[in-house]
Amino acid sequence: MSNQKPSLPKGTRDFGPIQMARRNYIFDTIKKTFKLFGYEQIETPAMENLSVLTGKYGDEGDQLLFKILNSGDFMSKADSSDLNSNTLLPQIAEKGLRYDLTVPFARYVVMNRHEINFPFKRFQIQPVWRADRPQKGRYREFYQCDADVVGTDSLLCEAEIVLMINRVFADLMITDYSIKINNRKILSGIAETIGAPGQEGPLCVAIDKLDKIGQEKVNEELIQRGFSTSSVEKLAPIYDLKGDKETVINSLKTYLQDSEIGLKGLEELEEVFQLVKDFGLSEDHIAFEPTLARGLSYYTGAIFEVKVAHVSIGSVSGGGRYDNLTGVFGMEGVSGVGFSFGVDRIYDVMDELALFQNIQLEGTQVLITTFDEPSYRYGLQVLATLRGAGIAAELFPEAGAKMKKQMNYGDKKQIPFVCIIGSEEVAQQKLTFKNMSTGEQQLLTPTEIIRMLT
Repeated sequence: MSNQKPSLPKGTRDFGPIQMARRNYIFDTIKKTFKLFGYEQIETPAMENLSVLTGKYGDEGDQLLFKILNSGDFMSKADSSDLNSNTLLPQIAEKGLRYDLTVPFARYVVMNRHEINFPFKRFQIQPVWRADRPQKGRYREFYQCDADVVGTDSLLCEAEIVLMINRVFADLMITDYSIKINNRKILSGIAETIGAPGQEGPLCVAIDKLDKIGQEKVNEELIQRGFSTSSVEKLAPIYDLKGDKETVINSLKTYLQDSEIGLKGLEELEEVFQLVKDFGLSEDHIAFEPTLARGLSYYTGAIFEVKVAHVSIGSVSGGGRYDNLTGVFGMEGVSGVGFSFGVDRIYDVMDELALFQNIQLEGTQVLITTFDEPSYRYGLQVLATLRGAGIAAELFPEAGAKMKKQMNYGDKKQIPFVCIIGSEEVAQQKLTFKNMSTGEQQLLTPTEIIRMLT
């Protein structure tokens, strides 16, 4: 058998013990906040029927779906030229890996509507997959941490999203960030105002790229998408909006004065800002961004995007309100709002800002080292006693191994305390307890060590 060089699919990664400890720290911080705000955890399958996924993310989103080929006799119906054929697709691929957690959640709500207590607040922490071009901060497999509320139109839910983002970032010690907020109704109003009513979908897809490609390229794309030159020209004041939130909102009230839906979006936005203020939260991290679009086609109200300053990573969180996502599954009129933390991007941000250096990650607290077989046997008893008290402990597995080897093992794992057992310790039924950061040593009983560490 020839040797095979091991490799990973592009856009995927392995995570070692240190990376996993850091990731779990992020997961636990987010989960703690979700629970504090009354959200309950669910999970859905990694794969969904393609009929569930397609048509929910817009044309560009649908192109990024990973489709799963049917196995067995199904493939006998197709040859290689058929794999790209839309007509045979239902025969050779009926399922796909989930693109996000929101659409599967809508499917879950409809299928479990009789068991759910509305308003239903759920959170979900699972991987998603996108057939995207891998690059820094963008992966084909990555985790999302979603929190959504369905069954209520209350704008309190939008305000609490802002509160949760602030709380999580404070706990993660991320201090310089911006929560950008807009409303899709405002974008619909803009479409009406420029003479392209009902075209907010393609307008949003183009405007969503403003930060990446600039105003000129966005205008070119709008022309390509069928917008008239006069419509694109009427969009110019939107790019030039400047000032604080109140100034921008007042300017838009004038610009959108003939658009009922646009003015409704501004009204909702002002209410969210007022609720956040009523909570006593500082508005230092909140920004109104009238060109924020969020590319997903199911958003109908408030939309959010969060970016951290002074890093090379893009947005780390986003979301919005969707008024009828369950409607495509036969359950009309159920409004929902939610957002998602991108854990992989938050990890990269914290790594780039060197924030993990300030975090004490949990691991083994005590390493038990021995000199010979009798001390090894006594070490087994001590190990059971420490673990019974809830202290994470290890006994170096090789009896009589050189002490340098055992201590090197502890250093590499960054274990803070070492119990050294020799013949004298066995005779006294005690242990030499060493603090590895200070070098201080004491002769203690297992009970005294437990008292010190708990």
